[in-house]
Amino acid sequence: MLKLGRAQGVAMAAALIRDIPITEYEPRKIKQAITGNGAASKEQVQEMLRRILAIPREQLLPELDATDALAAALCHFYETSRPSLPKGPSSWKEFIARNPGRIKTPGGTPQ
Repeated sequence: MLKLGRAQGVAMAAALIRDIPITEYEPRKIKQAITGNGAASKEQVQEMLRRILAIPREQLLPELDATDALAAALCHFYETSRPSLPKGPSSWKEFIARNPGRIKTPGGTPQ
């Protein structure tokens, strides 16, 4: 654990020196992004990555750390590639004001 922490610290310092942004994701967030289940096993994550990326089964590495890294990269892609959606109305009153003529009264006439 200590060696991993040191390696992570060195990688982060090297990135910061070169103005490379750092993004961290909790393991549950990565698992949720890839499998839809934040409590998925490493094997489940590997299988979903294989399917999503169409990786032939015989080309998978036996080490699950490789698919952990790939899962983190794909999670980051998903998180940063989301198109921004226009902001919707904050209330029904605002919706009605934005959409005149689309709301009908109980008698069937537009407001």
